[in-house]
Amino acid sequence: MRKIDIFDTTLRDGEQSAGINLNTAEKMEIARQLERFGATVIEAGFPASSPGDFEAVQRIANTVKNSTVTGLARAMKSDIDTSWEALKGGQQPHLHVFLATSPIHMEYKLKKTPDQVVDIAVEAVKYAKKFFPLVQWSAEDAFRSDPAFLVRIINQVIQAGATTINIPDTVGYATPQEYGALFKFLKENVTGIDRVKLSAHCHNDLGMAVANSIAAIENGADQVEGTINGIGERAGNAALEEIAVALHIRKDFYGLETGINLQEIKRTSQLVSQLTGVVIQPNKAVVGKNAFAHESGIHQDGMLKNRETYEIITPELIGETTAPLALGKHSGRHAFKDRAITMGFDLTENQLNEAFSAFKKLADRKKEITEDDLFVLFTGKQIENANADIYELTNVQVQYGTSNVPTATVSANVPTGENVVIATTGAGSVEAIFNALELLVKGQVNIMDYRVTSIGKGRDALGEAVVNLRFNGETYTGRDISQDVLEASAKAYLNAINRKLVKDSVKVAEPVSQV
Repeated sequence: MRKIDIFDTTLRDGEQSAGINLNTAEKMEIARQLERFGATVIEAGFPASSPGDFEAVQRIANTVKNSTVTGLARAMKSDIDTSWEALKGGQQPHLHVFLATSPIHMEYKLKKTPDQVVDIAVEAVKYAKKFFPLVQWSAEDAFRSDPAFLVRIINQVIQAGATTINIPDTVGYATPQEYGALFKFLKENVTGIDRVKLSAHCHNDLGMAVANSIAAIENGADQVEGTINGIGERAGNAALEEIAVALHIRKDFYGLETGINLQEIKRTSQLVSQLTGVVIQPNKAVVGKNAFAHESGIHQDGMLKNRETYEIITPELIGETTAPLALGKHSGRHAFKDRAITMGFDLTENQLNEAFSAFKKLADRKKEITEDDLFVLFTGKQIENANADIYELTNVQVQYGTSNVPTATVSANVPTGENVVIATTGAGSVEAIFNALELLVKGQVNIMDYRVTSIGKGRDALGEAVVNLRFNGETYTGRDISQDVLEASAKAYLNAINRKLVKDSVKVAEPVSQV
């Protein structure tokens, strides 16, 4: 059976989404889960963009063994050199180098002639092959490029040593019929195309990224690229979990396999959502919380008689199983450790001790600790202390009455080492807290988005606060979880500020182009 490789770019293209800012520990956690998920290739980042990204790519390349780890590079020797230093410790060093090929990009962005673009692409691939056994070359904005020019430049980069050719629909403009036809045209006209892997990379601006990816597969693509939950710039990328499940469920029609561990889909989706702060829409295919919900009486009647009347995908297929018995305050450390292992977490002894202590404190306040509670608890401990908090909340107190002006008092440890206490008012409790914190951080802060969601069910459920803010001209997202949503909100605000300040401590290169 023909195998389709899955190229995951959650940590590179997905992280380019507005407001997403993952630190190295969070990227490592996602990379480990993508390895369990079964991604053939993991694009860990853009090593030349910043020291932080370089460190993350290097650590992932040195850690992940069952997936190929790659990094993005412009068609520049300096980018390729930096990428080699980051990726050379990997099992199979792989580089993803790109260059725009559409007339509008060549004329207005690159300011190069087609002949110059061909020369640059060929030289970049030749140089990369001196270091990397695997080199993927991408024609940025390929779908809007002249097909004859694509044939010409692909012929030459294959001769230069490229092992994979990627044909992106960078702006999500293609239709399935057109995109599939482009792959068919290239398969029929490019010399040596059968010696390389042909890859599809689709954006979702017109809502057709998954359909376009499958159309490419039907017309000769050997690899599809995308992200978990379809996150990415603008309207996002093709959702890999949807492609994997579609090819599995319709194996009778497509006759293909991906090697994806479908049982890891739910956990991978949940982890990416939690760490990026991007909520999964309830009715999203495969992983939305309503994906297996049946409200209609007719549907419910059919489901009770035979699930196959209305359910073509089972929750069990993607790892959405019936939750085991909840743990409580009388549960022991052995049961707690066993649950962590069962859920796929690999905690050190110190992390496990800290997690168990936090679990016991939560169990004293909450009747039952659910699987969702444990997931955020274990995840939090695995990525904790990735960066020392620059601002650390020590206390928050709110005075509120329907007839009174809300007042918030916050105390926090600040970069000077002092503990500062500030009190101020607001139109509501949350605004009062945010106003006090803005005075604390001494910068211009604009709240772009703020939300609180429940983790699990019940009046004693944990609340997750996500704050998307603009601080001194840059947008960052912070998050925190607590039974007290006001405490979680204050900590999420400072988490966003800390991310910004940590990022400021490293020099960042010019913005990355899309592929």
